[in-house]
Amino acid sequence: MSLFFSDTLRKLRTEKGLSQQELAEKMYVTRSTVVRWETGSRLPDAAMISRLSEVLGADANILLSAAAQSDECPNVVMVDDRKLILTGGLPILGEVMPNATIMGFTDADEAVEYARANRVALAFLDIELRNTSGLDLCRELLKINPRTNVVFLTAYSEYALDAWGTGASGFMLKPITSEGVREQLKNLRYPFWTGGEGV
Repeated sequence: MSLFFSDTLRKLRTEKGLSQQELAEKMYVTRSTVVRWETGSRLPDAAMISRLSEVLGADANILLSAAAQSDECPNVVMVDDRKLILTGGLPILGEVMPNATIMGFTDADEAVEYARANRVALAFLDIELRNTSGLDLCRELLKINPRTNVVFLTAYSEYALDAWGTGASGFMLKPITSEGVREQLKNLRYPFWTGGEGV
């Protein structure tokens, strides 16, 4: 539930003296879309937040910050078919994102099942997986939830160009480091609150 954003939006709308229907008309969306934003069942994307800030005469950073803090306990997954990489990487993700629920998978199908049952905010994906490609896994996760941020992990920089064609947020060379993860978090397409310092 995105309550922090929904409360902020409702407050700004009422201060502006707009009904949900009036805001919807100014935003060129349906009233039900505004209702979902204000009940916390949906978050608008960055472009829509920018338009909201114009319509409401509010600082876009206030709305972006509220959206970033709306996922109180985001789900983060790391998929790599080498257990050693997971063993070393998961504690680093936990250190950088202490507020997140972090799950590791060596099997892509298990990661997909998890994503179907849980809204995944961020996925770190190895590109070369045993039975599939991390690029294909990325596309599958984005079909399930287009707002999933994906960061590719690989030891081979030549994959970078292919990775960018998938809608991913970032690309990291192994080994994973806390500094590298923090840098990736700054560039997410759909930011969320991690509970970590400086993020």
